[in-house]
Amino acid sequence: MPVDFGQFERIIGLHFRNKKLLVQAFTHRSYINEHKRMKLEHNERLEFLGDAVLELITTEYLYEKYPDRSEGDLTSYRSALVNANTLAEISSKLGMEKFLLLSKGESKDTGRARQYILANTFEALVGAIFLDQGYTVARHFITETLFPLTDTIVNEKLWLDAKSHFQERVQDELGVTPSYRTMSGVGPDHDKYFTVAVFLNDELVAEGEGRSKQEAEQSAARNALEKKGWM
Repeated sequence: MPVDFGQFERIIGLHFRNKKLLVQAFTHRSYINEHKRMKLEHNERLEFLGDAVLELITTEYLYEKYPDRSEGDLTSYRSALVNANTLAEISSKLGMEKFLLLSKGESKDTGRARQYILANTFEALVGAIFLDQGYTVARHFITETLFPLTDTIVNEKLWLDAKSHFQERVQDELGVTPSYRTMSGVGPDHDKYFTVAVFLNDELVAEGEGRSKQEAEQSAARNALEKKGWM
């Protein structure tokens, strides 16, 4: 295998007992289809586990960090921290892209689909760390990589309900109501990513992506606020 996963271990400062878990975390389903003789497992089960571990650890962290914030605020903070855009950003900072095991076709796509793959791989990595090293080590890894973004997200109000904010501004400024249209949904049924566009009458203002239509709508609204200079 041409990928040196020992190098990635050195980057994150962890030594996996079970190297197969680390390799699996980076293995996309498309790679399996082109390398069936290698008898590898793709990362979707690890992603499923890592998503739950990530949400629990993030919830615990926010609960302790903001003892006087409401459930609604904490939920919004968490959503902003663990969405696909944030996780893909962290993955890029860790250099995870060069360790991905992808098919030749997936390797050529460097657009939004790659961002989703990076976000999924981060979750799978969390799942692998949890299985191999336990909860405490997984929590430390997330604390070091993800939680430094918290103050920026909270202080710059990136967690706000962008749809409500955008609708209020549009109605005040233009007297119309924005509408949202799903442009695409990619991925398997259990793990789709959606692209949603926000319109003012027939004018496309901005697009956004997310793991659900609701998340994509929020992303589109945030992008529209930024485009209009209303952040």
